[in-house]
Amino acid sequence: METDPLYETVSAHIADPPSDPVPAWDPVNQPMIRHWCDAMGDELPIYTDAAAAREAGHPDVVAPPASLQAWTMPGLRMRGFEDGTTRAQATLVEAGYRAVVATDCEQTYHRYLTIGDHLYATSRLDSVSPRKKTALGEGYFLTSVTEYRDQHGELVGEMLFRTLWFQPKETRA
Repeated sequence: METDPLYETVSAHIADPPSDPVPAWDPVNQPMIRHWCDAMGDELPIYTDAAAAREAGHPDVVAPPASLQAWTMPGLRMRGFEDGTTRAQATLVEAGYRAVVATDCEQTYHRYLTIGDHLYATSRLDSVSPRKKTALGEGYFLTSVTEYRDQHGELVGEMLFRTLWFQPKETRA
């Protein structure tokens, strides 16, 4: 079996510790929930109508579960996120695997987010595939796991995110 030194280097980052906790810019709030619902076309009343939320058994409006990631997105500066995933990505870019495509994302929700929850996220590299030949080119699949916790440290959700870092196939004119 042929060894792949780049795979060995990149996959060694699986043992890296998770990122430091990255706090959300703002606590969960009604205006952001409203904007999310408008952008996504989600008209479920428990997200925007306190009476409907109470009728459904919630103390107030709740955030759509799919908005979980939006609360802690680091922005263009990637503030605070340094973990095995970012180090693995840097290694691949340096080795010429500069093209990237997201391939899949799985989120798990443990409870609804409520107004005032102040989330933070930690992220870690979960797995690296051996080099694969794909329709896009040769590359490596990186899978990261992000945990989302509230201000009390309660795990409220998780996200598995997989990307392909590849060297594009040459195209002929």
